[in-house]
Amino acid sequence: MKKYTHNNNSLTIANLQEKVYLKGWVAKKRNLGGLVFVDLRDRFGITQLVIKPDNKYYELALNLKSEYVIEAKGTVIERESKNNQLKTGEIEILVEELVLLNDAKQIPIAVSYDDNSLEETRLKYRYLDLRRPQQQRYLIKRNEITQAIRKELLRQGFYEFETPILGKSTPEGARDFLVPSRLYHGQYYALPQSPQIYKQLYMVAGFEKYFQIAKCFRDEDLRSDRQLEFTQVDIEASFVSEEDIIKLTEDILRTTFKTVLNIDVRVPFKRLTYQEALRKYGSDKPDLRYNLELFDYDKKLNIDFLEAKVVRFLKVENGAKLSRKELAELTDTAKKNHGEGLAFLKCETDKLTGSLSKYFNYETAVKDFKLNVGDLLLVGFADQYEKASISLGAVRKELAAKLNLIQADQFEFLWVVDFPLFEYSEHQQRLVARHHPFTSAKKDADFTGPLTEILANAYDVVINGYEIGGGSIRIHNSNEQQKMFKLLGLEEKTIKERFGFLIEALSYGTPPHGGIALGLDRLVMIMTNTLNIRDVIAFPKTQNARDLMMGSPNYVDLEQELELGLKKGNKDE
Repeated sequence: MKKYTHNNNSLTIANLQEKVYLKGWVAKKRNLGGLVFVDLRDRFGITQLVIKPDNKYYELALNLKSEYVIEAKGTVIERESKNNQLKTGEIEILVEELVLLNDAKQIPIAVSYDDNSLEETRLKYRYLDLRRPQQQRYLIKRNEITQAIRKELLRQGFYEFETPILGKSTPEGARDFLVPSRLYHGQYYALPQSPQIYKQLYMVAGFEKYFQIAKCFRDEDLRSDRQLEFTQVDIEASFVSEEDIIKLTEDILRTTFKTVLNIDVRVPFKRLTYQEALRKYGSDKPDLRYNLELFDYDKKLNIDFLEAKVVRFLKVENGAKLSRKELAELTDTAKKNHGEGLAFLKCETDKLTGSLSKYFNYETAVKDFKLNVGDLLLVGFADQYEKASISLGAVRKELAAKLNLIQADQFEFLWVVDFPLFEYSEHQQRLVARHHPFTSAKKDADFTGPLTEILANAYDVVINGYEIGGGSIRIHNSNEQQKMFKLLGLEEKTIKERFGFLIEALSYGTPPHGGIALGLDRLVMIMTNTLNIRDVIAFPKTQNARDLMMGSPNYVDLEQELELGLKKGNKDE
């Protein structure tokens, strides 16, 4: 049979009486009064075939089953019973020739319609799951987004360069994935958490404008918007300021949203300092699609269990309708996010109810907190301002879902700037870099005072409460970079072993430079309106970090372990 002439979403009433050749999968077969109807599916859509009893391929048609691969030749005719849900719903193909290209076993998940199989089952048979129209739309949209970003960066004069996958472990962030060396037993390569150092070396080399659609690897706990391996749009440029990178990023996102979704994004984006974001929203990546704002109360609270605590407040209009169970769930959320608890007041007609009602006078509370009947006042508390804020910020986010405060297809863009350069890690019991140790400080930084008060030349871009990109202006001076490492508690020997090549590279006339990395997976997740990052990655890991389809991670042969020096012995034994 000839090469196919049309896809299965292209034929309409305008094609009547045309001879066509189609190929695809059997989505559905029906035998109605002797006539066999077949819904033929490909990645574009569905076309209905009809085979009459006098057709020499009739027996073949009778034996077709779901997901058989076939090709058909026929004539476009008008359907008697039209389907307005399909673009091809006014026509069907009167089949003249039919060829079976491959049969199929009964499949373990549904392909032609929405499937309610467990996610584990769908991931085990991911190659079948990807046949589903919705999954194909996710990945096709991902391609469109990727190409729009690439096109804009090329238009602005950036070069697309690669960086190595096998590199060096420089543990200053998440856990590295390590690769043992066969040639040098006991030594390891590390997979890149990002191409950070390599892209800075491109600036040392004088290329000035670099980008890469880069694979990155971080051995950290997974969640709905995080995977062990992910893709980022990695960008670096020389002789730029923070404002230059911000404008470039806005250009990229504005062009991408217009090209892919036909949405006009307003620029410049709103900006908040890190401290403003924490104070108003309890988050360094606040969702601005709803107006709930945290606030403080300037009067003394004569409440015993709140003494010596930092207390923050959140008023929720019409929130008094939340049940006891829902408030208990919000309390659990507060405690899981660094808070010590959550107390509340409900404003009802002429009275207050709730765990704080005995501590407040009705008239005073209504006046001070501007409460109306039906409102809810939430009170979060912890031993530190940041913890109390983050705790109530997490409650704010959950409230938006419970009260349906978010409109569909709504996008709110935000820059968060003026991050601290350092933060104290309770886990490591020392100062660590808030962004990474290659980030520069603001020009007026005072290193003689508390280091946690120094601000960084760092910036995050946020969409709908998700950080989809982070960047900074880098340290480009060798002495300043050494100083940064020492402030982080690294000894001279450690600096030389881990970063000696970078220190030396920066000493050879390195230009000022900076950049940003955009999380492609997370951006696609937002633009396709799904809450699960696994939907937009072709072959993702489960929440438990397993690849159910390939069966990894898995054990390897003893011979491989011996060859890599992971076990001692003789591989010939």
